[in-house]
Amino acid sequence: MRRYARVSRAEPENAYNVISVRESHSVLCLGVCGCCGALRPRYKRLVDNIFPEDSKDGLVKADMEKLTFYAVSAPEKLDRIGSYLAERLSRDVVRHRYGYVFIAMEALDQLLMACHSQSIKPFVESFLHMVAKLLESGEPELQVLGTNSFVKFANIEEDTPSYHRRYDFFVSRFSAMCHSCHEDQDTRTKIRVAGIRGIQGVVRKTVNDELQAIIWEPQHMNKIIPSLLFNMQKVEDADSRSGPPSSPSAGDKEENPAALAENCFRELLGRAGYGNINHVLNPVFTHLDNHKLWDPNEFAVSCFKIIMYSVQVQHSHYVIQQILGHLATHKSDPPRYRAGIVQVLLETVAIVSKGPIGPTVLDVFNILLKHLRYSVELELNERRSSASSITLGTSSRESDERIVQNAIIQTIGFFGSNLPDYQRSEVMMFIMGKVPVFGVSSQTLDTSMGELGTKHVQVMLLRSLIMVTAGFKAKNIAAALPAPFLDPLLSPSLMEDSELRQLVLEILHNLIDRHDNRAKLRGIRIIPDVSAIKIKREKISKQDVSFIKKHGQQLYRHLYLGCKEEDNVHKNFELLYTALALITIELANEEVIIDLVRLAIALQDTAIINEDNLPMFNRCAIMGLVAAYLNFLSQMIAVPAFCQHVSKVIETRSVEAPYFLPENIFKEQCIYPSTMEKQEADLFFLTNKIAESLGGSGYGVDRLSVPYVPQVTEEEKHSRRKSIVDTVSIQVDIMASNSEQDKAKKSEEITFESLKKAIENTGLEEQEREKRRQIIERFQKAPFEELAAHCESKAHLLHDKLAQIFELTIRPPPSPSGALTITAGHVQYQSVPVYEMKFPDLCVY
Repeated sequence: MRRYARVSRAEPENAYNVISVRESHSVLCLGVCGCCGALRPRYKRLVDNIFPEDSKDGLVKADMEKLTFYAVSAPEKLDRIGSYLAERLSRDVVRHRYGYVFIAMEALDQLLMACHSQSIKPFVESFLHMVAKLLESGEPELQVLGTNSFVKFANIEEDTPSYHRRYDFFVSRFSAMCHSCHEDQDTRTKIRVAGIRGIQGVVRKTVNDELQAIIWEPQHMNKIIPSLLFNMQKVEDADSRSGPPSSPSAGDKEENPAALAENCFRELLGRAGYGNINHVLNPVFTHLDNHKLWDPNEFAVSCFKIIMYSVQVQHSHYVIQQILGHLATHKSDPPRYRAGIVQVLLETVAIVSKGPIGPTVLDVFNILLKHLRYSVELELNERRSSASSITLGTSSRESDERIVQNAIIQTIGFFGSNLPDYQRSEVMMFIMGKVPVFGVSSQTLDTSMGELGTKHVQVMLLRSLIMVTAGFKAKNIAAALPAPFLDPLLSPSLMEDSELRQLVLEILHNLIDRHDNRAKLRGIRIIPDVSAIKIKREKISKQDVSFIKKHGQQLYRHLYLGCKEEDNVHKNFELLYTALALITIELANEEVIIDLVRLAIALQDTAIINEDNLPMFNRCAIMGLVAAYLNFLSQMIAVPAFCQHVSKVIETRSVEAPYFLPENIFKEQCIYPSTMEKQEADLFFLTNKIAESLGGSGYGVDRLSVPYVPQVTEEEKHSRRKSIVDTVSIQVDIMASNSEQDKAKKSEEITFESLKKAIENTGLEEQEREKRRQIIERFQKAPFEELAAHCESKAHLLHDKLAQIFELTIRPPPSPSGALTITAGHVQYQSVPVYEMKFPDLCVY
């Protein structure tokens, strides 16, 4: 340049020094271009130098090291370097020069890994802009390239948070890549894997940054969660791919979209806080609903297992609440759909019951019981609608409702059986309070469903109680059978059906059997050697003695009346025998043993006398039950004379009356006798011989001479077997007997003979029963006018009695000063002599 300048300043007249215009112009242009190239910014020259002439040669490593050193030394130039690289990359993408695109992204990755200063923020913006360019392209290779670069960036921990950076585009784009439908299967898998890895990078980059809490908002979770679930559901078999299988490598697991999506899903759930779980679960429910994955529900079960094992332990009960809420919103859906949701709930309960479950236990059971009753109502409605025309669809729907009910019961039982003892007791009380039992104030279910529906609800709830009480071993029986639980459980209204009685007995077995002896007693039979079955027992505690004194008669009465029911089957007698044996093992002291012997003799007398007109099968079954139990009892207390008498009677029966033994009476083909009146005394257990044998061993046998009579409880008076007419007759009977009781108030001397006579006088019960029958018959057959007149006369009698009482209480007492009277407008007093006044007995001395 300087040489040419000197020539230009030369004399124009000198031809030797003059250069032609064309030559000077060309030389000047070359000089200017050289000058501009030298004046380019250094960062641009360094960036340009990393690109080779042929893209196949790859990144120029020596020049890349210079660029890296320059970026580290002058971090303020990072934003310009990033902008220039972004400019070149955009141009190469448009021109489809993908080799230079790969080189540019490799350089960007190395610069990101090398530079960690605060000045990297503007560079990151350029980097993300370039990644977005690659993701927007339609080339799978560029999309995978951009994803890999973003993942590397996501793994970098920045010193300071970003206030303005947003990842909305990346969430949308990565989610779209997860649903790729490319024609080539290998390419489709690569794109889906890239999308999942990109979502995982977004999650890692944002969840730990408090300023990026927006990632948990529904608009983002509604894209991320379905994308992950879609790939978890679409498990592609590697054997289905065309061509030879590829050689195994360490990255095969990462290339599986299902496994990678599951890992990302677990990571997302593990980072979710209490306020964010709802945003994660709602898209899960929506995905399962939209794709109808509740029936069948294999994927739904596996999905919620992942959720329960991934969320933080203190948040697990919230997942159960959300499932219950989802079940409530879909209670009108088909039964199998609801059954699938309940089965998912069962799997989650199985996991959460092993840890803390929070204070919402009763709320969970309350919701489940509501759905149980709702399912029963639906089944009854279907049955009523199909009464006229039975169709296949209706019958299948009823069976589907049974699937729902069984799933709910199984969930209740599994949940309750894994609770601590104190919470299980509360749940038992809570469920028993839901059983529709007449006369129990704690029950909350009405009986508007009809008799059939009420019975079905009772069966379902008692089955739930069986599962809740399974394996419950309280330290004392009083804790397992408190009065508020025992009274409704043994209510007479639960004895109307043989199935209900079976369920009640099974619940009693679960609560009384604290040493797992029930399996050893299974099957009503004559046990030759009780010691061979190795019964486990402990000395009865003071708390148990107090319980049996307070509630023993209630238990005896339930067993006694349960044996006398006409609809008993083999299972009923087997459960009754097991109940008697468990009471003997767990609660028997000398006093209880005497009561149990009295109960057994009373059952034998019931079968012989047959006041209730029982079928011959029932009578023989009772005899077999008594034989099996007395055989067990005699060997348990080990009184030789007692054992000898029982063994002798059993041997005699085996020869002369095998139908009196349980092994024979419960066979399908058993011949019954026509009557028991002609039976010999050797076939029966005799009270005097039992008293003699027990008395010789120190037992107090005085009470054996007193026949057992079940005590009448208040619940029997309010039994649901009584109709409205029966209830009215009771009221009229009470009103009619009030006056007679007032006249019959005479003091009697109470002696042992009078008490014995009162106990033995069983004819009073027959008279009372006949009187009640006549009243019921009268109210059922008499005209309405006659009944109204009768009730009106009784009402007048009651009003007259009340008037007399009010007159005696309101009238003022006499006064010595005289009574006040008004005669012709003048006030006068009429004195009363003291000796004519009547004072109360307490005032006279």
